[in-house]
Formats: sequence, C-alpha cells, structure tokens
Amino acid sequence: MQPFLLPKGTARQQGFAELAAQGPITRLTLFTGVPVVLVTGYAEVRALLAHPEVVRSMMEGPHRDFLTEEQVRWTDRHMLLMNPPDHTRLRKLVTAAFTRRRIDELEPRIREIAAELLDKIEAAGDGADLVQLFSYPLPITVICELVGVPVEHRESFRQWSSVAVNAPMHTPDEYIEASGQIVAMIQELIAVKSKEPADDLLSALVAVREGGDRLSAEELTSMIFLLMSAGHETTVNLITNGTYALLEHPEQLALLRAEPDRLPAAVEETLRYDGPLQVTVPYFVQAPIDIAGERLEPGEVLVFALLPANRDDRKVDRPDEFDITRPDSAHLAFGHGIHHCLGAPLARLEGRVALEMLFDRFPNLRLAEPDGEPDRPPGFLLNGIQTLPLNIT
Repeated sequence: MQPFLLPKGTARQQGFAELAAQGPITRLTLFTGVPVVLVTGYAEVRALLAHPEVVRSMMEGPHRDFLTEEQVRWTDRHMLLMNPPDHTRLRKLVTAAFTRRRIDELEPRIREIAAELLDKIEAAGDGADLVQLFSYPLPITVICELVGVPVEHRESFRQWSSVAVNAPMHTPDEYIEASGQIVAMIQELIAVKSKEPADDLLSALVAVREGGDRLSAEELTSMIFLLMSAGHETTVNLITNGTYALLEHPEQLALLRAEPDRLPAAVEETLRYDGPLQVTVPYFVQAPIDIAGERLEPGEVLVFALLPANRDDRKVDRPDEFDITRPDSAHLAFGHGIHHCLGAPLARLEGRVALEMLFDRFPNLRLAEPDGEPDRPPGFLLNGIQTLPLNIT
C-alpha cells in the first residue's frame, strides 16, 4: 500500500491530481500511519456519502486513546459523529434553532463588522495581511456573537479552537488543554443563558424542544463545541482563497466588477476551485460495497478528497480553470448526504459579503507579493492560506 505524504502549496492540488489519475478510489497509508481508502472521484464521493452503509464513529475522534470517557462525552456528542436515528434527532433539534431566518438576519451585522475591519486594512496600508486583519476576525466575530461569547474570551477561544480543529498536528496534552478550556467556557455560557436567555443561538439551543425532546447537557455542549471550532475556520479559508483566486485571475475580477450580480457564482466557483477543506473527516464501511470496480470491505476507513473531486474532469469541463461564468459550478465543498454542512448558508453569506465589500472598498487591490506563492498551513483537513499580504493603493 503506497504511502501518502502531505503535499504543500500548489503541490497539494498536484498531489491529489496524481492520485486521482490512478482512479477514483485509491488505497494508501496516511502520514499518520493509518491505512485508508481515499476517494477522489466526484460521482464516487457523492454516492458514498449518501450510502447507508457508510457511517461515522464516535470512537475515532482526535487523540481518543488519551481522553477519558468524560472528556469525550462533552466534545463528541454532536451530529457530525452520529448516525441515524441519533443523527436525525440531533439535526432536527439543531435546525429548529439554527434557522435560515436567523442566518439572514445576520447580514447587517456582518456588514458592520466587515466595514470596521476594512478600516483597519486601510489604516495598515500596503502590505496589510488579509488573513490577520479581515479573513480571520470576520467569521470568528460572527460565530462568537451568534453563540454569545463575551468579547474578553474571544482571543483565547481563537487560540484554543485552532488547536482543536488541527488536533492531529498537536500533542494529546495540547489538544486536551485546548478542548477542555473550550468546554469549560461553553458550560459557563450555558449556565448564564439558562438563567438569562438572550437573542442568540446558544439561548435558542438551550430552549429548543421538538415533540417533548431537547438536547441533553452533553449534546448541547458538544454541538456548540462543533459550531464554534469548525464554524469559522472554513469561512476564513473561503474568504482568503476567493480573494486570492480573483486577484490571480484579473480577467475574472474585471468581469465581477462589471457584473456584480455574478458574486454568488464567484463564491460557488471558489468553493469548487479552491475549497476550504482538503478532505472530510473519516467515515467507515459497515457492509461490503461495490463501486468503481472496487470492493470496499467492512471496517475500512474512507476519506473523501474534496479538492480532486471538485476538479474531476468527468464532472467539470476545464476543471483547473477558475471561471465565474460556469453554468454549473456543482461542488462537494460542504459535503453531501445527511452530514451536509449545516452552516453552509452562513458561510456563503459571509463569503459573499466579505468579497463584495473588500473589492468595493479597494478598487486597486492587488497582491503585495505577486511572484510568490502563499504558504498553505500544515494539516490534512483544512485548505487555506496562512498569510496574504495585499497592496491597496
């Protein structure tokens, strides 16, 4: 079984492309030493994510061998690690609180936050780092306000969540410390919201009931842990990757400036061309499955490679071109099936507002280092850019 080392930068896309060229399904060993079935084909990813014999497991969280049962209960009782019927029940409860109306009502506040951050970019002048000054603080402020995290806790949360999301890149002790701090903060917030509910998502989740059912303390804590840890990192990448793609393709940016109604399409093309995730979290085969000439056996670990799936030339014409005029920019950046990302509407809203306001505010925006390639952060899950210096004058 061939070893798979983590590619970096443009080599990341190239590495996945070389694997995809061997076929839509490849058996290999990850850099962590775990043997997996890597699925790179669009049709195969979509089919398997919706397959009833492809499931998640609560026993495969980060650093599981080092965690106590109690630590696991407070972080992993959420729907991303659940299968039906537990997943169905949890998603129904969370959806009742995390409504489309609640998301749409956030747009004026997202615009206010974005405007304040763009002021800071203008004050910083040429060479300002988009990630530090805009892409990161925008979604983390939104998710913290949505949940109700006090301002004084947000910088600490930012540091802890970075460790939690990139757990395999950190030691067990670092993960245990960070996740424990997040859980303690969430539990403190739940206690406050239970006594003094406010107009925020956490208060709504505390109160939500469906047919007499409600989230348990462990489920509520785990769900907020998931939303807060994973609910902003991907949007950071969407904003940064979208900005980079448009600046790297000036003809597309000129078209977008001339026809701003294409902005939603630009967001979707960013999600397809350079999405915020490299792969999904692991899934497991629980019964034999025949697909693409392969037999998947019970117990095998499945990892769905979203980057190559979204550039599958069997699905997309000119897959390696960034083109906001595509009539069909179908992608799997938010997954598929029962685990399709619940926060996708919020991510799309933040991405649309961020790109619109950024390019409107700075008509001369360009890369400060046009001849270099930005650094991609280490890790096997997220696909982002660590820093993106921009010139605004």
